[in-house]
Amino acid sequence: MKLIVGLGNPGKQYAGTRHNIGFEAVDMLARRLGWISGPGDFAKLARANFDGLAVDGSVSLAGLSEKVMLLKPMTYMNLSGKSVQGAMAFYRLEPADLMVVLDDLALPCGRLRIRLGGSSGGHNGLKDIERALGTDQYPRLRIGIDAPPPFLPGKDYVLQPFSTEQRKAIEPAIEKSAQALMSWMEKGVVAAMNAFNASEDKDKTE
Repeated sequence: MKLIVGLGNPGKQYAGTRHNIGFEAVDMLARRLGWISGPGDFAKLARANFDGLAVDGSVSLAGLSEKVMLLKPMTYMNLSGKSVQGAMAFYRLEPADLMVVLDDLALPCGRLRIRLGGSSGGHNGLKDIERALGTDQYPRLRIGIDAPPPFLPGKDYVLQPFSTEQRKAIEPAIEKSAQALMSWMEKGVVAAMNAFNASEDKDKTE
């Protein structure tokens, strides 16, 4: 089984903000899998579970059928670990079965970076997941949202909507993130890193 967790904050006031890009990526993956037809459909289809909204189903991966759960914690960002740990414990999953999708201030807007594990980089969602799981060794897909402008605190910046120019960069990144998640599920994290981190670096130099 695979568990994909998109990080964000619940509530209409946070929809479309930089901190909620994990929610948007999960919506896109659900559409790619054919589970929903539009972003608003996730909440209609999902069931309330593990302090979040969960949608699951069987997916054909490398010729085999495997269960996949998409989870949006509804705990607010800094308590995301409660939701993730609940799902992990219930299904007796290992950290390698988990992929967390989140925003990253250190990456240019729209750039993707898959990692096997490591530091939270100051991200409160990752900090709490690390606390709840007792390890920082779980895969994550970071989606760049740009660094905040001078004199604007990061905690305020992430709760604002994308600028028009940023939204132009983030839309294709959301599509690409769904492709990266499919690659991870089908081929594993190293293959996904090689394919998507390398392609992102290549794009940067061209």
